[in-house]
Amino acid sequence: MYIRKLTHADLPHASALCLDAFTLAVAPSLSAQGAETFAQVACEQAFAARMEGDNLILVCEADGLICGLIELKEGRHVAMLFVAPAWQRRGVGAQLMNEALAHATSEVITVRASLSSVAAYLSYGFVLAGDVGEFAGLVYQPMEKQAWR
Repeated sequence: MYIRKLTHADLPHASALCLDAFTLAVAPSLSAQGAETFAQVACEQAFAARMEGDNLILVCEADGLICGLIELKEGRHVAMLFVAPAWQRRGVGAQLMNEALAHATSEVITVRASLSSVAAYLSYGFVLAGDVGEFAGLVYQPMEKQAWR
Protein backbone atom coordinates (compact mmCIF):
# COMPACT_ATOMS: atom_id res chain seq x y z
CA MET A 1 0.00 0.00 0.00
CA TYR A 2 1.17 3.49 -0.71
CA ILE A 3 -0.28 7.00 -0.49
CA ARG A 4 -0.11 9.46 -3.39
CA LYS A 5 -1.95 12.48 -4.78
CA LEU A 6 -5.10 11.93 -6.81
CA THR A 7 -4.58 12.28 -10.57
CA HIS A 8 -7.07 13.01 -13.33
CA ALA A 9 -6.70 9.39 -14.49
CA ASP A 10 -7.93 8.30 -11.03
CA LEU A 11 -11.17 10.28 -11.15
CA PRO A 12 -13.53 7.47 -12.29
CA HIS A 13 -12.15 5.05 -9.68
CA ALA A 14 -12.05 7.63 -6.87
CA SER A 15 -15.61 8.74 -7.52
CA ALA A 16 -16.85 5.13 -7.66
CA LEU A 17 -15.06 4.22 -4.43
CA CYS A 18 -16.59 7.13 -2.53
CA LEU A 19 -20.07 6.59 -3.96
CA ASP A 20 -19.97 2.84 -3.24
CA ALA A 21 -18.71 3.25 0.33
CA PHE A 22 -21.20 6.07 0.99
CA THR A 23 -24.11 4.06 -0.43
CA LEU A 24 -23.25 1.11 1.78
CA ALA A 25 -22.43 2.86 5.06
CA VAL A 26 -24.06 6.29 5.11
CA ALA A 27 -26.92 6.60 2.60
CA PRO A 28 -29.33 4.20 4.36
CA SER A 29 -29.58 6.64 7.28
CA LEU A 30 -30.17 9.74 5.13
CA SER A 31 -32.97 11.29 3.13
CA ALA A 32 -33.02 11.23 -0.65
CA GLN A 33 -31.82 14.85 -0.52
CA GLY A 34 -28.73 13.83 1.46
CA ALA A 35 -27.88 11.05 -0.99
CA GLU A 36 -28.29 13.44 -3.92
CA THR A 37 -26.13 16.09 -2.25
CA PHE A 38 -23.35 13.57 -1.74
CA ALA A 39 -23.65 12.27 -5.31
CA GLN A 40 -23.02 15.81 -6.55
CA VAL A 41 -19.97 16.24 -4.28
CA ALA A 42 -18.47 12.86 -5.22
CA CYS A 43 -18.94 12.98 -8.99
CA GLU A 44 -15.83 13.05 -11.20
CA GLN A 45 -16.38 16.67 -12.27
CA ALA A 46 -16.62 17.87 -8.67
CA PHE A 47 -13.39 16.07 -7.74
CA ALA A 48 -11.67 17.54 -10.80
CA ALA A 49 -12.77 21.06 -9.83
CA ARG A 50 -11.52 20.63 -6.26
CA MET A 51 -8.18 19.30 -7.52
CA GLU A 52 -7.64 22.70 -9.17
CA GLY A 53 -8.15 24.52 -5.88
CA ASP A 54 -6.25 24.24 -2.62
CA ASN A 55 -7.76 20.91 -1.61
CA LEU A 56 -5.26 18.11 -1.06
CA ILE A 57 -6.75 14.83 -2.27
CA LEU A 58 -4.77 11.71 -1.50
CA VAL A 59 -5.44 8.10 -2.42
CA CYS A 60 -4.17 4.84 -1.03
CA GLU A 61 -3.26 2.38 -3.74
CA ALA A 62 -2.84 -1.35 -3.20
CA ASP A 63 -2.56 -4.12 -5.75
CA GLY A 64 -2.95 -1.51 -8.49
CA LEU A 65 -6.33 -0.32 -7.19
CA ILE A 66 -7.45 2.70 -5.21
CA CYS A 67 -8.61 1.38 -1.84
CA GLY A 68 -9.03 4.68 0.03
CA LEU A 69 -9.24 8.45 -0.37
CA ILE A 70 -8.93 11.49 1.88
CA GLU A 71 -9.53 15.15 1.07
CA LEU A 72 -8.05 17.95 3.18
CA LYS A 73 -9.64 21.31 2.44
CA GLU A 74 -7.63 24.50 2.96
CA GLY A 75 -5.12 22.59 5.07
CA ARG A 76 -7.57 22.47 7.97
CA HIS A 77 -10.73 20.46 7.25
CA VAL A 78 -11.18 16.78 6.37
CA ALA A 79 -13.84 17.06 3.69
CA MET A 80 -13.92 13.37 2.80
CA LEU A 81 -12.44 10.07 3.96
CA PHE A 82 -13.53 6.77 2.45
CA VAL A 83 -12.03 3.30 2.46
CA ALA A 84 -13.28 0.51 0.20
CA PRO A 85 -15.26 -2.00 2.28
CA ALA A 86 -12.83 -4.84 1.53
CA TRP A 87 -9.95 -2.72 2.87
CA GLN A 88 -11.58 -1.42 6.07
CA ARG A 89 -9.97 -2.24 9.41
CA ARG A 90 -6.62 -2.78 7.70
CA GLY A 91 -4.99 0.57 8.52
CA VAL A 92 -5.86 2.35 5.26
CA GLY A 93 -7.84 5.13 6.95
CA ALA A 94 -5.15 5.70 9.57
CA GLN A 95 -2.42 5.89 6.92
CA LEU A 96 -4.45 8.36 4.87
CA MET A 97 -5.23 10.46 7.96
CA ASN A 98 -1.58 10.55 9.06
CA GLU A 99 -0.42 11.64 5.61
CA ALA A 100 -3.12 14.32 5.34
CA LEU A 101 -2.28 15.65 8.81
CA ALA A 102 1.36 15.94 7.76
CA HIS A 103 0.15 18.54 5.23
CA ALA A 104 -2.08 20.44 7.69
CA THR A 105 -1.53 24.18 7.88
CA SER A 106 -3.79 24.80 10.87
CA GLU A 107 -3.34 23.90 14.51
CA VAL A 108 -6.86 22.43 14.68
CA ILE A 109 -8.24 20.06 12.06
CA THR A 110 -12.01 19.77 11.75
CA VAL A 111 -14.39 17.28 10.18
CA ARG A 112 -18.13 16.94 9.81
CA ALA A 113 -18.24 13.18 10.34
CA SER A 114 -21.13 11.06 9.16
CA LEU A 115 -22.71 9.44 12.17
CA SER A 116 -21.52 6.00 11.04
CA SER A 117 -17.90 7.22 10.95
CA VAL A 118 -17.70 8.86 14.40
CA ALA A 119 -16.03 5.79 15.96
CA ALA A 120 -13.34 5.79 13.27
CA TYR A 121 -12.58 9.48 13.80
CA LEU A 122 -12.43 8.94 17.57
CA SER A 123 -9.81 6.25 16.91
CA TYR A 124 -7.81 8.81 14.86
CA GLY A 125 -7.74 11.14 17.88
CA PHE A 126 -10.64 13.45 17.03
CA VAL A 127 -13.05 14.61 19.73
CA LEU A 128 -16.68 15.72 19.54
CA ALA A 129 -16.97 19.47 18.92
CA GLY A 130 -20.63 20.38 19.05
CA ASP A 131 -24.07 18.99 18.41
CA VAL A 132 -25.15 16.84 15.49
CA GLY A 133 -26.07 19.03 12.54
CA GLU A 134 -27.60 18.76 9.08
CA PHE A 135 -26.78 20.47 5.79
CA ALA A 136 -28.57 19.76 2.50
CA GLY A 137 -29.77 16.43 3.86
CA LEU A 138 -26.35 15.34 5.12
CA VAL A 139 -26.36 14.60 8.87
CA TYR A 140 -23.01 15.07 10.60
CA GLN A 141 -21.18 15.22 13.92
CA PRO A 142 -18.69 18.12 14.20
CA MET A 143 -15.31 16.88 15.44
CA GLU A 144 -11.82 18.29 15.77
CA LYS A 145 -8.24 17.26 16.44
CA GLN A 146 -5.08 19.09 17.40
CA ALA A 147 -2.85 18.76 14.33
CA TRP A 148 0.39 19.41 16.14
CA ARG A 149 1.37 16.64 18.47
